Amino acid sequence: MSKKAFVALVTCFNEDETINFDATRAQIRRQVAAGNNIMCAGANGDFTALTFEEKVKLAEVVVAEVDGKVDVIANAGMPATFETIKLAKEFDRIGVTAIAVITPFFIACTQDGLIRHFSNVADAVDTPIYLYDIPPRTQNHIEPETARTLAAHGHIAGIKDSGGAKETLEAYLAVARDMPGFDVYSGSDHLVLWALQNGAAGCISGLGNALPDILAGILKGYNDGDIAEAERQQAIFTAFRTDLYALGFAPAMVKRALFLQDASVGASRQPALLPDLEQDRKIVGMLDRFGVAASS
Repeated sequence: MSKKAFVALVTCFNEDETINFDATRAQIRRQVAAGNNIMCAGANGDFTALTFEEKVKLAEVVVAEVDGKVDVIANAGMPATFETIKLAKEFDRIGVTAIAVITPFFIACTQDGLIRHFSNVADAVDTPIYLYDIPPRTQNHIEPETARTLAAHGHIAGIKDSGGAKETLEAYLAVARDMPGFDVYSGSDHLVLWALQNGAAGCISGLGNALPDILAGILKGYNDGDIAEAERQQAIFTAFRTDLYALGFAPAMVKRALFLQDASVGASRQPALLPDLEQDRKIVGMLDRFGVAASS
């Protein structure tokens, strides 16, 4: 079975910080044209800055725009199980391919608490659920044994690992090998090819917003058996990531790198990154070095 790349799609904003749905649709089409699937309302989509109603509308727009051409995952995760279920039911109604559930943030959870949280969400909807682990942002981590317990639920289809540690990814992959029907998606852009070679079902990438064709090239090379080409594309992806993320908070840097290619995506909602002329100059220089055209 071919491995899949998802892009954690940016949410585009107007100058008044309302969502620019036309620009968002254009970004969806851009990713579909590259061959990438879509995740909406994730970290790179400014999900913590979106209202409940906006997340529902965003999922509706994405599903309608892709029109069955690619898969769509929507992130329903919120601090409270109550609101997570409420949002997951909306995504279930809309007809997304799968629902991601980021670990609760702000509220400190025990592993038993996480098991109850994810199990209750999975029990509430018909759409498959993917766990979403990103402890640097939420301060809650899904331990591999907790993932193993949840993998036995029957309606939890896998996990997105965005923790950045190869050791944790390896542990999740070990769970997947033991638990048929439980897939691992790497969220770390420097580990895309490594994850594919070690059993991951695919990746969910933030950096793919800025370099959609390079991301798609990694997957195509791997799926075609052209590992040399996949390695070449991964090297470009990793080098761009290293230079870009050295400048600041990763999702904000990705959004800015995309903005400098296409200003219609807008800035992020405050208090996120504000434009910085020196920083923009560095990003434009990076885009030029990597053969990506910046807007004039």
